[in-house]
Amino acid sequence: MKIKCLIIILILISAINIATASNPYGKIYTYDVYYNDKLLPGEEIAKPFLNIGEPFKVKLEMKLNQTSTLFVQVCSLGGNFFEVIDGPSEFEKMKYMKSLDPGTHVFEWTIIPTDEWAGGSIPINIFYQINLPDEDEPAVNGEFTVAYCTISNEYYKGEATASETQSTPEQPSSENSTSPASAPAFSLVTAILALAFVFLKLSHSRER
Repeated sequence: MKIKCLIIILILISAINIATASNPYGKIYTYDVYYNDKLLPGEEIAKPFLNIGEPFKVKLEMKLNQTSTLFVQVCSLGGNFFEVIDGPSEFEKMKYMKSLDPGTHVFEWTIIPTDEWAGGSIPINIFYQINLPDEDEPAVNGEFTVAYCTISNEYYKGEATASETQSTPEQPSSENSTSPASAPAFSLVTAILALAFVFLKLSHSRER
């Protein structure tokens, strides 16, 4: 019985060692992921509520421990659910970099949701693949979710434009523009007072 238990333990230890040896994370690469410049530790996923056209950022910091060829892609479930407005690649398009030196390589995309998935929730993923020099087969590839986005039916208005911010100070001037309309009434009162003054003066002179 003890021999059987010992054999089982040895098999489990061997399986753990094989799994560790076949896992390239840490040996070939490590990475960090950010949503709007906030680090997402471990398997944490951002869960933003976004309007149509509201920009947000996803960033991948990939640290390569040896010279490698790297493929990266920001993607989702297919379709035109998002649009990249700034970044190293278009949405659902692969970025390919050959013979990258060891070190940290940063990839950041500014993305907006379209109205294709308005009223629903959809993930933003990053796909990566690493090939070692002169190797056609990947040493590792994977895909993970950065954010699970809920898209509203409202459109993003953004910050107020310069013309909008300047419209408020102009309101007093529009109020002042109505003041000339009161000028005729003021002139009429002045004329009546002048006539009354003349009438009183004439009456006073007749009494003399």
